[in-house]
Amino acid sequence: MIIDSHEDIAWNIVNLNRDYTQSVEFTRQSEKDTPIPAFNGNTLLGWSEYQAAHVGIVFGTLYCSPRRLDNGNYPVKVYDTPQEAHACYREALDTYERLTDENPEKFNLIKNQADLEVHLAKLQIHESQHSSPPPPIGLVILMEGAEGVIEPAQVEDWYTWGVRLVGPAWAGNRYCGGTREPGPLTKLGFELLEVMASFKMILDISHMDHQSARQSLDFYEEQVIASHSNAEALIKGIPINRHLKDETIEQLIERDGVMGIVPLNAFLDWDWRSKGGRSAVTLDTIVAQIDHVCQIAGDTHHVALGTDFDGGFGVESVPSEIDSIADLPKLAPRLSEKGYNENDIERIFSGNWLRILKKNLPK
Repeated sequence: MIIDSHEDIAWNIVNLNRDYTQSVEFTRQSEKDTPIPAFNGNTLLGWSEYQAAHVGIVFGTLYCSPRRLDNGNYPVKVYDTPQEAHACYREALDTYERLTDENPEKFNLIKNQADLEVHLAKLQIHESQHSSPPPPIGLVILMEGAEGVIEPAQVEDWYTWGVRLVGPAWAGNRYCGGTREPGPLTKLGFELLEVMASFKMILDISHMDHQSARQSLDFYEEQVIASHSNAEALIKGIPINRHLKDETIEQLIERDGVMGIVPLNAFLDWDWRSKGGRSAVTLDTIVAQIDHVCQIAGDTHHVALGTDFDGGFGVESVPSEIDSIADLPKLAPRLSEKGYNENDIERIFSGNWLRILKKNLPK
């Protein structure tokens, strides 16, 4: 089984009208003569491909961009004010609820331990009885950027609505510094973390600035993860504060955290286009990221997969061995060649995220 800790499914449904109950090929053909591939790339996600990869659980994001960072290349939902952000994020949550209500055989929401146990039981039945229909993809809701929280006290509403993980930043905002907009946690940011802790929510430090991420690891006493971040030390030429420094990875490991590796070329080699394009980055480059975290940790308990597929890029921007999410299992033999055994690979593909969910979802 594979657990993918970061997919912007609702954003793609709302803004691009993508249908993830269909196959990758269906979506690519339906978008062939539209501006969507030029804007967001050709899709990497589809129902058939989820099944081929044995994807069991996805952390589905709530995400919306601030208007100041909208490039205007395609009409998408954006916000200026916290109230507008709240409405945009709420629409994303409504989208997941509609997706699961209308397609219960293909997607279901996981909000608590009971939901998780039922879902895992379905996966086990399917694995042992291959003639049984494939179980739905389990969706755990992750808020990417806390601008949808108008004030920290409103965390309670989002928790009640089913949000289980919160990443305070995408870019910089009222709560903390973020990607390309560095800065510390603000007073409001500390208040946000305090309220999150009262509900034992999982904190996601991906997209937080180096400073605010380290502050959060010092301050936040509940579970901390990085849903989709790579090791900055291995990314050649990267000029932005998007990924984790080794000292941050060390601190995350000390907190029993997990980081999901992103198989995006620019997050593996910033200058990949000038070095031959897709062929310049390989599955081995992804394995190197995984191995780097394992070497820091001394074990395989703190790294996993967080693809961010369809999150502003498509097949054109991932290693050439990957045509869709169906190709993620190709990492297994590469990891094996590197010396990782079957148990190690199982932890990287799903076990580490499963540990986080079993430990932190409410009863």
